[in-house]
Amino acid sequence: MLARLLFLGMILTMSVFSHAELTIEINKGNDDPLPIAVVPFGWKAGVTLPEDVGAIIERDLHRSGLFDPLSREDMLSRPSNASEVYFRDWKSLGVDYVVVGELAVEGGTLVAKYELLDVNTQRSLLAGTETQPASRSRFLAHTISDMIYEKLTNIRGAFRTELLYVSAVREGNDNFRYRLLKSDIDGANEVVLVDSKQPILAPTWAPDGQRIAYVSFETTRPAIYLHNLVSNERKQLTNFRGLNGAPAFSPDGNKLAMVLSKDGSPDVYVMDLSTQALQRVTNHFAIDTEPAWAPDGKSLFFTSDRGGKPQIYKVELATGYVERVTFEGDYNARARVLGDGLGLVMVHRVNGNFHIAVQDFKRKRVEILTSTELDESPSVAPNGSMMLYATKHNGQGVLAAVSVDGGVKYRLPSRFGDVREPAWSPYLY
Repeated sequence: MLARLLFLGMILTMSVFSHAELTIEINKGNDDPLPIAVVPFGWKAGVTLPEDVGAIIERDLHRSGLFDPLSREDMLSRPSNASEVYFRDWKSLGVDYVVVGELAVEGGTLVAKYELLDVNTQRSLLAGTETQPASRSRFLAHTISDMIYEKLTNIRGAFRTELLYVSAVREGNDNFRYRLLKSDIDGANEVVLVDSKQPILAPTWAPDGQRIAYVSFETTRPAIYLHNLVSNERKQLTNFRGLNGAPAFSPDGNKLAMVLSKDGSPDVYVMDLSTQALQRVTNHFAIDTEPAWAPDGKSLFFTSDRGGKPQIYKVELATGYVERVTFEGDYNARARVLGDGLGLVMVHRVNGNFHIAVQDFKRKRVEILTSTELDESPSVAPNGSMMLYATKHNGQGVLAAVSVDGGVKYRLPSRFGDVREPAWSPYLY
């Protein structure tokens, strides 16, 4: 059955995982990126920082694919405030925008004053002051990156978001230690949330960013767990016979869609998290799995083989009315709805290879975004501009990212082995 094959495939894939430490490899940027210079931030004598704030901002902007940062070695000067900027020098280097800043530590608090300057108009576009505890210099840098990104693109930045993903460490010939991990969007500040000798699958975020759900086999069969990241409390939500999988939070965070086979074939259910009462949403002899909520919370998209091969369907929760929404190709699965509700991201098979694709609801057109051979588990950024997915590169399982228009691509491989099951957080701040 499809659901069993999906779970078996994930378990077999995970059997080669090892400890995750993500890195960034940019392999395609925008065709016309904005030339920008992020000058190393100035600081007062005696200030020692664990991180280079300017370098983090530079890498954030570069990783978005929309910016082409000037190398520090090519800078003619290193101003730390607007009064020290000679615009003609930067214009001669082909730079359109310059970011300058100064750092200070006041009573254990890191203070950053920064400014974004337009070289061509010689105007200040953005100026601000950000403060954080000195131990959170990376977060401060991501905050400034968000402000700059939004100013120049009119799209809210997502550099302060986080990732969930799964890895495993080999212990002996046949045993593995599985870990659910959380990190910053660039792979830094990695934290182990769950450490188990049994597989962990399908992590997903609640809209509030304070809770997650996932599937664990720690009781020897799949069960869904709710995990509070603030209190670190875990609660087992399901323990039914058969399949318990594919959790997905409702847009208001009060319900959890899931797949259960306790009544026969795998079907989609919705659990009220306050009462744990279940509502059966689909009731079909076929396999219904991988639910994803529509932005209005009134319907669910899901994968089903009721037409003979896996396709994506939509069910209205109030009426139970089901309609098929994908028709191009003989395999479409793992739908993730774009935040504007105008389309969905999915796994799409072409010539035997699995790719990430996006379907526009209005035009019904499918656009393939990736070109590797085994792409799976798409997860969309909260600003809708990028998505994460799991794939293979040089025989290794890696996380990768691609923009919704396919123009920007980068990889986040682990230094120590394979990683899978990415989940991009909602906005956290």
